[in-house]
Amino acid sequence: MSDTLESLRAEYQQLREKGLTLDLTRGKPSAAQLDLTDGLLDIPLSTDYRDAAGTDLRNYGGTDGLVELREIFSELLGIPVPQLLAGGNSSLQHMHDTIVNLLLHGAPGGEPWFGKDVAFVCPTPGYDRHFALTEALGIRLIAVPYLEDGSLDLPTIEKHLADPAVRGMWLVPMYANPNGATVDEATARALVAMPAAAPDFRLFWDNAYALHHLTDDEPAPLDILGLAEEAGNPDRVFVFASTSKISHPGAGVAFFASSPANIAWHKRHASVQTIGPDKLVQQRHVRFFGSAEGVREHMRKHRALLAPKFATVDRILTERLTGHGTWTKPTGGYFVTLSAPEGTASRAVELAKELGVAVTPAGAAFPYGDDPRDSVIRIAPSMPPEAELEQAIEALAVCVLLAEAELAESR
Repeated sequence: MSDTLESLRAEYQQLREKGLTLDLTRGKPSAAQLDLTDGLLDIPLSTDYRDAAGTDLRNYGGTDGLVELREIFSELLGIPVPQLLAGGNSSLQHMHDTIVNLLLHGAPGGEPWFGKDVAFVCPTPGYDRHFALTEALGIRLIAVPYLEDGSLDLPTIEKHLADPAVRGMWLVPMYANPNGATVDEATARALVAMPAAAPDFRLFWDNAYALHHLTDDEPAPLDILGLAEEAGNPDRVFVFASTSKISHPGAGVAFFASSPANIAWHKRHASVQTIGPDKLVQQRHVRFFGSAEGVREHMRKHRALLAPKFATVDRILTERLTGHGTWTKPTGGYFVTLSAPEGTASRAVELAKELGVAVTPAGAAFPYGDDPRDSVIRIAPSMPPEAELEQAIEALAVCVLLAEAELAESR
């Protein structure tokens, strides 16, 4: 046994004796972040439950969502108010319902997808819930790895779009989950103009982290609907967003946006499902934030809590893993992607679990859970208090080094 392996096993055993119980699995806001929005709960509506138009928000109706809230997020997301709908708290539910409607009814002017070979292009590493959703609905997933510089592999994507079975593509365009990549305007223009064999091909543009900056630089989201219209493909894009990591995830607001034709299509099918969202929750958001600038100021408070945690992750990985993998240094979003030495991610995650450090399963960021290099480990720094985060990252680094040393010993 090498001295390195013996030393790492001794360090690992010391950690094991501490009886750790730490969690790096999901990108949940911390309790301190949730506290930032507790003022929502104190806003009285019992004597003022009407919107600017005089609508009684306690009653049925208002299926588009409060116009005052849509005006705020219209400015933030760069989407015209008539093309932006505000619904319940889950953008994932909007995505699910949209795909189900495509399967059952087809897109405007198209045929139902159900019973056909339907595939989605999936840039990887990507958002595991996107992949789980489409896989559960019987849709075939095609992994297309990001390039080394974090950009999309446009030639490969274009090649796949020549297949008429390819009807959709997942994309988190700003601070992607989990690698933090951001789509630039040239790439966005290429995606909305790219020839597609399927006339009803749709780009699922999940702007989950559009306002979640970690630095003073606060770029505005791309006007993807305007770019699609300019390219002659106005119906190509479905946009999703939410307040899940802005206010309270369990009691927030989700948004759906698209072309006028797609909005009419969406509203027609939604009309048999709901008679309106929770407009009182939406009104509380309007009163709490007040304006688009109010949301921006609120997000700077989130940044003040989050940025030091990301700095902690980078510091410890630099101290422990330089020369033993690479990792992202995101300027926004909720995740750090650690690329451990090839063939070690699964073992490192297993070792961490045995220590009491929960990490998202290796492979989760890939369709069907298949990371061909067994390298990617997703780190979510947001939820643990900073002292616990330090312990968890230190422990994870030891697990990566130990997995690498074990692999070297076995060869």
